[in-house]
Amino acid sequence: MPAPGAPAELASTVDEVLLDSYSRTVSWVAGQLLPSVAALRVGDGARRPVGAGSAVVLSADGMLITSAHVVQGSARGTATFTTGDEVPFEVVGTDRLSDLAVLRAGGAGYQPARLGDASRVKVGQLVVAIGNPFGFEGSVSAGVVSALGRSLVASAGPGGRLLDDVIQTDAALHPGNSGGALAVSSAEVVGINTALVGPWAGQGLGMAVPVNERTRTIIGTLAAGRPVRRAYLGIGGGSRPLPPAVAAATGTSRGVEVVSVVASSPAAKAGLRPRDVVVSLDGDPVADVGGLQSLLTERYIGRQVAIGFVRDGRLETCQARCVELP
Repeated sequence: MPAPGAPAELASTVDEVLLDSYSRTVSWVAGQLLPSVAALRVGDGARRPVGAGSAVVLSADGMLITSAHVVQGSARGTATFTTGDEVPFEVVGTDRLSDLAVLRAGGAGYQPARLGDASRVKVGQLVVAIGNPFGFEGSVSAGVVSALGRSLVASAGPGGRLLDDVIQTDAALHPGNSGGALAVSSAEVVGINTALVGPWAGQGLGMAVPVNERTRTIIGTLAAGRPVRRAYLGIGGGSRPLPPAVAAATGTSRGVEVVSVVASSPAAKAGLRPRDVVVSLDGDPVADVGGLQSLLTERYIGRQVAIGFVRDGRLETCQARCVELP
């Protein structure tokens, strides 16, 4: 940046250089990813399409990833690419809780997108969104990562959906962008666009499901045609800081404060109650709701687990037998 009081000509030159660099980056990312993002029309082809959205190519043999709400209630549809090719697809598997679905398109020779790691994304980082808003195929918008780890009710799709651990961006997203790519400057896809928050919650708040270790596992499970199974404790809560003495004893600075406990749930039977702060699950630290949910995979279903928690300033442990989330 030019120093304060620098000549206007120098400031103008610097702005032009920065703007040109920004434009080149966005254009390059778009060029890399546009062939890997399809426009979806959802329906069986024998009747009017019941929905539309976007999808990202996962493999050369036609595996695609999209938002679960885009294909909700449908088993097939058509995917159109920037090459003009239009091919049928079938839904391989959906997971409503992560709002992800895997499709298989007919044919082969597709250009897969490169998946990145959203855990490395930083607030303020440049991101590029590619999808098909309002049916306009191959649309590109750009912005920054506005926030990370959001949990919000989105307006897209029928009814409200609670989206956990999502990426918030100010890149323009509109109906039809759901299922499309959110990419960083390396053209790696770090999120699957999933929601546009309504005007009552503020303008320019787009959401994307992060691509990370947890969602990669979900995608792999769906691609194999298996349902995503999760363990269930039966608590509701939110992250909160730990007292210094407890933080020193546990090696973590935050835990999940229990706000509610479902009656007759594993947590209730184990003796957890509101105002307890969960700090570990079988020795693995728990700092927030997203971390707790990521630990509650199918490996815990039917198993007894040790829950470390803080009650009245004291570190305690209880045992709970997890059941499968309905």
